[in-house]
Amino acid sequence: MARTLAQLGVGQSSRVTAVSLNGVKRTRMQELGFIPGALVTALQESPFGDPVAYGVLDTVIALRRSDAQNIEIE
Repeated sequence: MARTLAQLGVGQSSRVTAVSLNGVKRTRMQELGFIPGALVTALQESPFGDPVAYGVLDTVIALRRSDAQNIEIE
């Protein structure tokens, strides 16, 4: 089973291997920089653990864990 972005701990980095979404959501994630090979770092969790701020392509993006579970990492 592949690891997902939702499993990445704060301060950890990994590379995206796949985006398991279709249609508009897939396109939007790719526009935000979640493309295969992109380096992603988990930067900060909100007080209740959702959403999580990720650094990707010199940008900070906050994602819900439900969306992060659809992004596979190394």
